Amino acid sequence: MPHSAPQDPSPSWTRKAFLRGLTAAGLAPLLPAVLPADAHAVSGARRDFDLVRDGAAVDVFVDAADDPAVVRAAGDLQADVERVGGVRPALRRTPPERSTALVLVGTLGASPVIDRLVAQGRLDVGRVKGRWEASVTQVVERPAPGVDRALVIAGSDRRGTVYGIYDTSERIGVSPWYWWADVPVERRDAVTVPAGPFVRCEPSVRYRGVFLNDEQNLTTWSHRTQEPDKNIGPQTYQRFFELLLRLKANYLWPAMHPYSDFFNKYRENPELADRYGIVVGSSHPEALLRNGVHEWDPWAQEHRGADGSLPVYDYTVNPGVISDYWRARARENAAYESSWTIGMRGLHDSALETKNATTIPEKVVVMNDIIADQRRILAEEVGAAAEPQIFIPYKEVLDLYNAGVQVPDDVTLIWPDDNHGNMRQLPTEAERARSGGNGIYYHLSYWGRPRSYLWLDTTQLAKVWQELRRVYEHRVDRMWIFNVGDLKSIETGLSFSMDMAWDVDRWDADDVEGFLAEWYGRQFGLRHAREIAALRTEYYRLAAERRPEFIDRNIFSVVHHGDEAGRRMAAYDRLLERTVALGAELPAACRDAFYELLQYPVHGAYLMNLKYYWADRNALAVRQGRGAGSNRFADLAEAAHAQEAALTKRYNTEVAGGKWDGYINPYPSQIPKAPGRPAVTRVARQETSGLGVAAEGNETGAQRPLSFSSATRDRRFVDVFNTGFLAVAWAAEADRPWVRLSASGGSLTEQIRVWVEVDWARTPEGAHDATVTVTSGGQRFEVPLKVVNDGERARVRARGFVEAGGYVSIDAVHTERRVARGGARWRTVRGLGRRAAAVEAAPSTAAPITSDLAARAPELRYRVRFSSTGSFPVTVFRLPSLDERGARRLALALDDQPPVVLSGQAVATGNRGDAWARNVEEGVEKLTTTVTVGEPGEHVLRVFMVDPAIAVDQIVIDTGGLPAAAYLAPPESYHPLFNPDPNPGPALAAPDQ
Repeated sequence: MPHSAPQDPSPSWTRKAFLRGLTAAGLAPLLPAVLPADAHAVSGARRDFDLVRDGAAVDVFVDAADDPAVVRAAGDLQADVERVGGVRPALRRTPPERSTALVLVGTLGASPVIDRLVAQGRLDVGRVKGRWEASVTQVVERPAPGVDRALVIAGSDRRGTVYGIYDTSERIGVSPWYWWADVPVERRDAVTVPAGPFVRCEPSVRYRGVFLNDEQNLTTWSHRTQEPDKNIGPQTYQRFFELLLRLKANYLWPAMHPYSDFFNKYRENPELADRYGIVVGSSHPEALLRNGVHEWDPWAQEHRGADGSLPVYDYTVNPGVISDYWRARARENAAYESSWTIGMRGLHDSALETKNATTIPEKVVVMNDIIADQRRILAEEVGAAAEPQIFIPYKEVLDLYNAGVQVPDDVTLIWPDDNHGNMRQLPTEAERARSGGNGIYYHLSYWGRPRSYLWLDTTQLAKVWQELRRVYEHRVDRMWIFNVGDLKSIETGLSFSMDMAWDVDRWDADDVEGFLAEWYGRQFGLRHAREIAALRTEYYRLAAERRPEFIDRNIFSVVHHGDEAGRRMAAYDRLLERTVALGAELPAACRDAFYELLQYPVHGAYLMNLKYYWADRNALAVRQGRGAGSNRFADLAEAAHAQEAALTKRYNTEVAGGKWDGYINPYPSQIPKAPGRPAVTRVARQETSGLGVAAEGNETGAQRPLSFSSATRDRRFVDVFNTGFLAVAWAAEADRPWVRLSASGGSLTEQIRVWVEVDWARTPEGAHDATVTVTSGGQRFEVPLKVVNDGERARVRARGFVEAGGYVSIDAVHTERRVARGGARWRTVRGLGRRAAAVEAAPSTAAPITSDLAARAPELRYRVRFSSTGSFPVTVFRLPSLDERGARRLALALDDQPPVVLSGQAVATGNRGDAWARNVEEGVEKLTTTVTVGEPGEHVLRVFMVDPAIAVDQIVIDTGGLPAAAYLAPPESYHPLFNPDPNPGPALAAPDQ
């Protein structure tokens, strides 16, 4: 379904011009930053259309013959106009005899007024008619007898018209998230929309929807605040259906866990869905709309065997009972627009049970029989309306599919990711040619191995973009389903995913942050849009290093690379400070929405990491024999956990007047929890004192010297601490005049971090040893320094990355040169990975290059200046991606040496503790080989694409100085262009540091 439309010959419309028009008309800052993503607008001389003027609202007309979904959405337009203008339009079902202005809403073929305008050539539907969910909105003069002027909203089908209605709502300043995230609606005396025409072409993906899953918090909230007699019922689903339509979604897998009421328990649910225009399907274990968790046991009780035994959910044992079970639901829901999941898994998302089929070939035969039976049921009970039908090869069912399950050609194949945002496999050319097409089931939230992430929206949008772009390039465009957990906190990720599903070409590799700026501009106004986008991008980057739900003890080093854990916490600290400061600048009406959409996720992630940082510092302090300082770190860890609890309590009890009571909970009782309170150790107070020292790179003492290079101009720390509880006097001095210390002594109760730097202007060229001596009474500690000064001339003349401190660290995006070959290239994907950007081999459909790489493969080149010689390990940090029917390879070489092919993990095992699990947890895969440096000086490091869609984040060469215990790559090496000041900022300090 191509999304693009022919260029209109009328004068062109630009986003900037539209924004200038909004500002001039007084319609910013709290209005949509831009038109809907896919709307093609044509500006002309016609004046704009007033929806509200001088205290009066223009009536809305919908023909009595139009679809109920259109009539209902027109009622939302009434409410939206009232939200903005303070006056509610009337909703007419018959045309007025006389009216100066009218909003005329209708569907082609269902609205005689609309059809007459088309027949008269006064409404151009050339890019709309016959298309899927397309619409046009424009002002028409004298559209009907007695009507002077009308804003016409015309859709190709019922949802096309509905989306056109909601476009108008968003254009006047009503966010899709006005209710679910409390985004404020700015009141205005005059409400005006541009004259148009605005054409919303058909979507890139036909079915676009979500799976409400792992929904305990949603259930708790719904029961408390919406429907006390239900656990998610029609009142809650009505709210959700409206949100889906405002997001231009059309599809739902309902909540399905034991603590929620199953969707068909209340007949109002499917009736409401159909009235809203939402297609309801079911997830991979819920064949033919049956919820096995709730529905199988009662059915089994009513269909006992002749001997009174209960039938089991095993098609090899009870095919007749199970077939009748499916048939009953097919008959019950035949009248609704539904999606029918075929195939079978066990009850409640467990593996397929086949007592009488034990081998893979036997299970394949059983699955083929199941599909044939289900198809027969649908043909008999639903008929031609039984579409779409989908088959989801999830987990072990994927193994059966690859082993030979025969899925009918008109059934849509729904390809799953690995539950962590990495597509497991994509369709072959033959599968792409199937009439049923292909879709995806993609997780933005997940419960399962190796770890769960259910609390916050932490998947980088650039990662989502990368994978969705990849699937679309493989013609996977029939259905995209996103697991959004219980919805709250996934607002940003869901909005982006729906934007991509509607117009996959809207955002490119260099502009995902542009979506954030545009989206947050719609919620909070243009003034702060770019800053909020930058904050959210940094939030995602820190989560890419390690999701807050994946944090644990001893992940990040508190010893190496300037205290990498502390530097990470300092980045979080800066992010939180900027977020809180920006929130304080927003109007009071925006504060709740800002808290929900940005401040709580940032602050919650910060505190989740912070409590584990202080817990790690506490454990290290105990090992080091610290006294009062050990207890201080324990206090800080527990205080961070208490602050996190208070933060969540505020969300549930204060934000929006307590509207979200019970919804936000990192620690639900029946599903996986976020990391809780870390254990800490306290030291019994003793009336003693003593001095201890731990230099950077050492848990205790200073056996590993502090290294300094004039290229990187390093800054290193020495922790000076008290081994007791009484104050102790201490002093520190360096034996070289060009060594500077941030503190030289005093009285110490707990600890102090002394920063050591070199005054390079005063340091002689060459290699030098120096010593920092720390004393207290009769105690004396010597910290050795290794200092290399190559001189300012060498630093200025360097043309690439410079080895220093025993390593070279490179951000992969910082290339000397990129060479495109064979129709493929390396491109920058901003906002992807642990740094500011990563590089990806594109397009994803390019053919693998397996021979003559130096001449045929797309290449990245990096200039590196080595001072060491020898064979050195080099590690490529690639971003995990999978291909269970292929390979994930790249190659590396130094200078003209033969490239070495590195193979990454291609299969999602679903295990804990293996390579796939480690890649998921860390967000990168470390591929290592060796390079041989024969002589010092400049060399060229070369990286080649072997398989397409490989993304590279960082490259590290260990020339003898890298510690094994660090989690992150070391700070990027000196480069005169890309990193002229590589000295990282200070780590987060304890209050007395």
